[in-house]
Amino acid sequence: MKFSHAFFEKNSLVLLIGILIVVSVGGLVEIAPLFYIGSTIEKVEGMRPYAPLELAGRNIYLREGCYNCHSQMIRSLRDEVERYGHYSLAAESMYDHPFQWGSKRTGPDLARVGGKYSDAWHVDHMKAPRDVVPGSVMPGYPFLAERTLEAGSIAADMEALRLAGVPYTDDMIANASADVAGQVSPDTKAGKAVLARYPKAQVRKFDGAPEGSPTELDALIAYLQMLGTLVDFTTFDAAGTNLR
Repeated sequence: MKFSHAFFEKNSLVLLIGILIVVSVGGLVEIAPLFYIGSTIEKVEGMRPYAPLELAGRNIYLREGCYNCHSQMIRSLRDEVERYGHYSLAAESMYDHPFQWGSKRTGPDLARVGGKYSDAWHVDHMKAPRDVVPGSVMPGYPFLAERTLEAGSIAADMEALRLAGVPYTDDMIANASADVAGQVSPDTKAGKAVLARYPKAQVRKFDGAPEGSPTELDALIAYLQMLGTLVDFTTFDAAGTNLR
């Protein structure tokens, strides 16, 4: 029996009702299973909240609109995995509010940029992008090295993130300002305290200066250098098996 669409095409109200029914059924199929699972995010060893200096750097990343040209999500397509590394896991964005997945890449994806370049490379790239990447259209940010980081509100930021589900402890929040300074002070008691609270945190002066108060460039590079470094993909198995 041949089915004619003429009835729906000639009756806009019937067509609208039909669309609503189809969309509703599709939505239920997508959403209903979520109510029957404990979590939509897999548990991945190594994930932790941002250290205060990294969080300050992320705030600068957002302030300067870096997300407009850089994504932080590697799709599970062969060309993306071969270029950028292991595809992104949901757990890697579990403490991001808002997440930085992005949908446009004027520049490369940054999900695995941590450790890919030296601090000195990042310093030169931020100050004069075309000195290190001749074809770059990225604007320079030399002023970041000249601005002392204003981190007085970082504890309040952490408290707000805790309300959103990020597991910052009272100890982490109470020591936020000290940890900002501690992360650029290697071989000190404050620096060791950062490592104790935030495993795999990198403690050093990131902006190339031998010493001094943390700058905005310190914070931004600290954030970039930790992206993609928390999960050990040599032992990660999507099936949940430890490969060691």
